[in-house]
Amino acid sequence: MSDLRPETADHGFVTYTEAILHALARHPGLPVIICHDRQRITAGDLRESIHRLARELIARGIRPGQTVSLLTGNTPQALIARYAANLAGARVTPLYDGLDADTLAHLVDVADTELLLVDPTRYADLDRLEPLLRVPMLATLGPHPHADDICVAATGQPSAPVTVPVGAEDDWCIRHTGGTTTGLPKSLQMKHGPYRRTLDHLSSPTDTPPRYLACTPLTHIAGLWADLALLQGGSVVLQPAFDPGEALAAIARERITRLFLQPPLLHQLLDHPALPATDTSSVRQVTYGGSPASTARLRQAESVFGKVLHSWYGQNETLGLTEVHPEEHDRVGRHGQITVGRAMPGVELRVVDRHGGVLPNGSEGEIHARAHSAMNGYWKQPELTARVLHNGWVHTGDIGYLDEDGYLFLADRSHDTINVDGTEIYPSEIEEILTAHPAVAQCAVFGMRSDDTLERVHAAIVPAHGHSADIDELRRFVIARKSDLHVPHTFHVLKAIPLSGILKPDKNALRRALS
Repeated sequence: MSDLRPETADHGFVTYTEAILHALARHPGLPVIICHDRQRITAGDLRESIHRLARELIARGIRPGQTVSLLTGNTPQALIARYAANLAGARVTPLYDGLDADTLAHLVDVADTELLLVDPTRYADLDRLEPLLRVPMLATLGPHPHADDICVAATGQPSAPVTVPVGAEDDWCIRHTGGTTTGLPKSLQMKHGPYRRTLDHLSSPTDTPPRYLACTPLTHIAGLWADLALLQGGSVVLQPAFDPGEALAAIARERITRLFLQPPLLHQLLDHPALPATDTSSVRQVTYGGSPASTARLRQAESVFGKVLHSWYGQNETLGLTEVHPEEHDRVGRHGQITVGRAMPGVELRVVDRHGGVLPNGSEGEIHARAHSAMNGYWKQPELTARVLHNGWVHTGDIGYLDEDGYLFLADRSHDTINVDGTEIYPSEIEEILTAHPAVAQCAVFGMRSDDTLERVHAAIVPAHGHSADIDELRRFVIARKSDLHVPHTFHVLKAIPLSGILKPDKNALRRALS
């Protein structure tokens, strides 16, 4: 665990922001933020900017318990704004990229936003959103022709430490689900204590300070890994969005040691023509998660990067539940998939049947979890909270089983299950088989109903480089490894699988495009 001492008020609990500020104070001259344009920000400058902005927020009336919403991208200002708002005692609401204006306006409104902060990467969103907004205050994190640049105003504030007591039970943020399967995203209320404990668990000692490549949205999981890198005395290399060629170039140029990628992005990295000539020897940890991972592609990743794969399974509602370390990637379940690991400290898991009865090891059912990192509940949705959270147990909606040693194996999401002639088919099982075929680089399997209301299995596939899609061969491949029922009724050959705003395969978008 990191050496984390209070930097501000002596109130017993040290927030993650205070802990980061303490870490930044150790080596003020160290560059800790490396921007896409190669600009470098030192620990001392970052720390001062956080304190100045926190003071500016307080001067504008931001108080503990209020909400600051962040319409931001992968910029230093995004990190500074989040840390400053939390330091001032406010909860934060990150607003994901890729959402339409009506959805963004709903999220801003439902969170009782007192102040909306927007960085230059999201000005186009602001133009669409502004006519719908009903917020008391709006400011930008950079020059804007019609809005107040709060960063300029903050330069007039002292950089002395801010002292606003924040407790473990105070709100850290209101996070949102992706909303890809349930319409509008659901808002989740999260406390400081659980988030701090999650970071503490992941803060294992390192031989050298980590260099983390943030090439996925900081508003989502990349923000956690950025926090962790700074807590461990390391640095964060920012890229505006994921591009496999740019990511490989950054790995070599900046000697990246750690990166987080959703499986579809890892596949793109593995398939990029620049990979064989790229020096990836600095990489010590590749964390993946967020959607099912193909065993065949993970084996390929191991052949490229070595034994550095790390997975962290959880949900927005729970944060981390299990993790699997590099040496545990040989643990394979009965469907051929690699385990998502064992319960993290402070986490209990159980698998239940349709009636809520606890199943023995090896039996498949819905995964329930009780964790110190779980949400308080859904923001202003007590009925939904009651359906998902019972006596401290979160009903995840994920299907899986535990083996005799406590390793968890995932089958699929319950709402993704496809009913074929009365048999429940898990799309992830078919995806696992298809991505093992050398002609398939990526795939997404999903159910679609035809005019006769029958649900049928559909597969969208992206052929591997140099291969064409032989549909008859793929059908035979699935039959040989599973059954006739698992063979997709229709194959769709695409150049790319569409991804949601949080970089998961967007099966709703596929249904709309292919129906």
